[in-house]
Amino acid sequence: MNVLVCVKRVAMVGAKIVITPDGQDIDTRHLGFTISPHEECAIEEAVRIVEHHGGTVSVLTLGPSEAVEQLRDAAATGASRLLHLQGGEREWDPIATAQAIAEAVATREEADGAYDLILFGNEAPDTGDYQVGIRVAHLLGRPCVSGAKYLELSDGRAQVRREFRGGDEFFEFDLPGVVAVKEGINLPRYPSLPGRMRAKKATIDESEPRWREGALHKQRLSVPSTTRERAELLGTGVAAVPALLALLERLGVLA
Repeated sequence: MNVLVCVKRVAMVGAKIVITPDGQDIDTRHLGFTISPHEECAIEEAVRIVEHHGGTVSVLTLGPSEAVEQLRDAAATGASRLLHLQGGEREWDPIATAQAIAEAVATREEADGAYDLILFGNEAPDTGDYQVGIRVAHLLGRPCVSGAKYLELSDGRAQVRREFRGGDEFFEFDLPGVVAVKEGINLPRYPSLPGRMRAKKATIDESEPRWREGALHKQRLSVPSTTRERAELLGTGVAAVPALLALLERLGVLA
């Protein structure tokens, strides 16, 4: 069973988001980088599949040279083949990204045989796109299920479950296929110390995809405005009681 997982290097945005002066990107000078929780679960799912069925786990990313950090993180948790499409600093929209990945998959499969399964995270954590996995599946002519919260492989077929409107939807298709998984399908493992040591020495297969001008053009980014709340200290102890009663009466709480 040969499984490919596609991941994306993105900025950690738990802190305050600052937009670059040109309005085209997030200022990442003081941010770290990672992949999304959905993609962490996709890697874990691939490792579990190979542990059960045998085979190899390959992880692919399209991005700048620094994206090898995320590939080595994947190697530390069980990926055995690392593929880096050197995208440079260009802006790859979902359409261009899917085309580059599909071409890389076709080239790789000609040399090493078909991937039984290609896994994606359900959406890009930075731009919120839900498109790349579906577009890759369309370009390769393979069935695709997104939003997966359960995945089982047996006898050359995949069984997938996803949540929908308070219930569940069930799908089944012949391999090879494409699945976009959601966080919660499993609990990703932590990389072990031996795994991190192996990851440092792991070979990364690098290639440069053919650049295409994206069909989507970003206008600008903006940070949503927030309402600031102000606290008023009414007093301390018994001395604050009259002010508290006056406030409650003003709010109409007291009859």
